[in-house]
Parts: sequence; structure tokens; C-alpha cells
Amino acid sequence: MIKGQYFGQYTHDIQRALQDTIITKNTGEEIDIMAGFQIWADQAKRVQEEKQGILFFCGNGASATMAEHMSHDWFQNAGVNTYSVSETAHLTAISNDLSYEDVFSYRIDRICSEQDLLITISSSGNSPNVVKAIKKAKEKGSFVITLSGKSKDNHSRRSGDLNFYVPLETYGMVESAHSVLLHAVLDYFLDQYMGGRH
Repeated sequence: MIKGQYFGQYTHDIQRALQDTIITKNTGEEIDIMAGFQIWADQAKRVQEEKQGILFFCGNGASATMAEHMSHDWFQNAGVNTYSVSETAHLTAISNDLSYEDVFSYRIDRICSEQDLLITISSSGNSPNVVKAIKKAKEKGSFVITLSGKSKDNHSRRSGDLNFYVPLETYGMVESAHSVLLHAVLDYFLDQYMGGRH
């Protein structure tokens, strides 16, 4: 590939994957992206109105930073109560005392209920702690939204109530696409319910 074409091809591939994102319900039914955005926004609105509800975000590595970022943005900009497990003390204590697989599910088991919404961000969709978080949130009656990429048959996209799958094969590109989706949904919520983005 000619060096001058590299960035154009790179951004083209991400844009194409965003357009080809597959959104499924827990029944396996595919829906279009705007229908997916509306379900997500409606669930977040429900949490916002109930006041006791929480948007719980989780992910590992770069996805952890996105989870923390989105937790803050939904809290400050959308007025929704949020939570992300990112404190050093919690991560290290639960990893040491229980296992790293429990760093999300341990807190979900303690605080999540049918009032809450769990959003998982995982490039592979197969991180054991994310998979365990989804399972525990479902047991608690929470609505679960997953973002994943890489393999089409990853565990996350087969487990949530609403699943966003980006058909990209490398971590950096999946992460970039997930970031766009996360911001787009938040902006959609702000436009629909909060008088517009800012």
C-alpha cells in the first residue's frame, strides 16, 4: 500500500465497519442501528427517571478507560447515576482476595438490581470478567448492553439484551469504533431528552 493512502484506508475501514455494525436483541433478532440507539436511550432514560437506578460500565485495558470516561460523561452531561469499577484499591483487592474474574461481578452482585443497566465494552467479547459480569447482572435482573468486535461468535454478543458487534479484527480498530458508538449514543440521548448536546 502506498504510504499516502494508509490513513485514508484505515479510516475508511473503521467507517465501513461502523456502518456494518450488527445489533441484535437477546432473541437473536437483528435490528438497525437507530433502533438500537433508541432502546439504549430508553433504558438510560428509565434509569435516570427512577433515580435509584445506575448505569454500570465495565471493560479491561483501553475498554476500562472508555468505561470510566463514559461513566463520567453520562453522570455529568446526562444527569444519570453511573458506576465503573476503576479504583486501584478495588481492582487489586478483589483480584488478590478472590480473582480477577470477579472484579466486576463482585460489585454487581452487591449493588445491581432490575432498576439498573450494565454496559460492557470488550474488543474480543470473551474477557472472563466481562462474561461473568454479564451473567451476574442478568441474574440480578439488570438490562445488559454489550459492545464487542473480532469474532462474530464471541460470548458477549450472545449474552446481552442488546448487543453491538463491530466487524473488525484488530484491537485498535475495534476500540476506535467502540469509542465512536459510545459517544454517538450519549449524544443521541442528549439530543432526544436533554435539549441537545454541548
